[in-house]
Amino acid sequence: MANGGAHVDEETPLLQTRSKTPVPWGQFSIVLFVLAAEPVSSSYIFPFVNQLIGELGVTGGDDRKIGYYAGLMASESLFFVAQAATILQWSRLSDFIGRKPVIMIGLLGLSISNFAFGLSRTFGTLVISRCIAGFLNGNLGVMKSIIGDITDHTNMAQAFAVVPAIYCIGTTIAPLYGGALAKPQDRWPELFSGDFWANYPYFLPCTVSGSSALSSSFVCTIFMKESLPSKTGKMHPQLETPTIQNQDDALNVNNTQPIPIKTLMKTYTVMIPIANYGTLALVEIGVLALLPLFHSAPIEIGGLGFPPSTIGLFLAIFGAVNGLVQALFVAKIINKIGAKGLFCWAVSSFYPLIALFPVMSAVVTAQDKVGPMIWTLLVLQLIFMVLIDMSYAVIFVFTTRAAPNKYSLGTMNGLSQMTTSIARAIGPAVTTSLFAFSKEYNVLGGNLIYIILAVLTTVLVLLSRRLPDLRDDE
Repeated sequence: MANGGAHVDEETPLLQTRSKTPVPWGQFSIVLFVLAAEPVSSSYIFPFVNQLIGELGVTGGDDRKIGYYAGLMASESLFFVAQAATILQWSRLSDFIGRKPVIMIGLLGLSISNFAFGLSRTFGTLVISRCIAGFLNGNLGVMKSIIGDITDHTNMAQAFAVVPAIYCIGTTIAPLYGGALAKPQDRWPELFSGDFWANYPYFLPCTVSGSSALSSSFVCTIFMKESLPSKTGKMHPQLETPTIQNQDDALNVNNTQPIPIKTLMKTYTVMIPIANYGTLALVEIGVLALLPLFHSAPIEIGGLGFPPSTIGLFLAIFGAVNGLVQALFVAKIINKIGAKGLFCWAVSSFYPLIALFPVMSAVVTAQDKVGPMIWTLLVLQLIFMVLIDMSYAVIFVFTTRAAPNKYSLGTMNGLSQMTTSIARAIGPAVTTSLFAFSKEYNVLGGNLIYIILAVLTTVLVLLSRRLPDLRDDE
């Protein structure tokens, strides 16, 4: 029984204080700085990956087949396959040994992976380099656990609203330098001449990303404080109840210990946010994988024919606008229409976003060039992408507040990240392969992938209606 005789079971959300508390910006700023290494390490390859795949010769010179291979690299399919196999273990380990050691391992894994990617000259070594990062990296789930440790229900939404903005900063900077620094021997031959740069034309942007992750590991070592309650000795004032009463295999579980995984997986209030998060990730990563492929595909097959520098600039503009909107408006919108209301509206924006792909394809094919109409549609697509990204701050709140206690945050976030890792592993490869298949065989006019994404969006919209209504006073 909880304080005051309240009944607590494994379906009880995090017990919460009622007084308004400020975000602990000192430690939270360190978390955000370290978190930025994740989007930087994942998105800097977007502008040049299709060109890289073509140069490896694995497509036999057929540009329409690049999508089969680009999906494995561009949107981190390989990374997420490897991550799905280990992230639950890393996150649950953080519930026992602490958050900081697990974060350190993840940052070192990212650094090694990025340097190895730049030194890879075959498709096989590219695969290995991406898998290194996935196996050693459970940082996003652990970072969300840290935020859950240092916030409560009165400031959690405000804190999580900043997380997508940090990802936007990373996805702004990374594609910009990824496109600009690719093949430096062609742009600055007086500085990057010689056999090394001819043999490793993409090593420079990989070095920047690897150094970023390494710098974050130093910051983490020096400035980040351990936040796991059992390590700090600080307990949430309403989490001092000794046991959890329930009706399954977790009878008499101590409320100051992580709850068993099988208990969480049997709990409806835990699994609904996870199902929403996983489906959101599946649709969103499919769209993100499609963007650079669609932008770089030749006009004659319905793409826009952009070079890496233009793709990088577009993604950078999106990241800058997105980050500003997320940081300034998400928390305010949640206060106006509620977390569930914002999530439902945000995920519905997938419909027009997806529809714009075949529309642009038809326009560019008819005009045989990228004209003012295409640029107008690209701006409209960017607006819908910004609206969709508002859903992430909200779903982070839902998954965190669904944890039965703060000692289970690592496990809870591990389950959610494992689900999204599986979705993100499947999504890019399937999406880009279906895009290539549709174009190669002209299936439904090359639009099969867009129909499938629309169906998945419908599933997500239906799942979003099952989320609970969150109130600050509950």
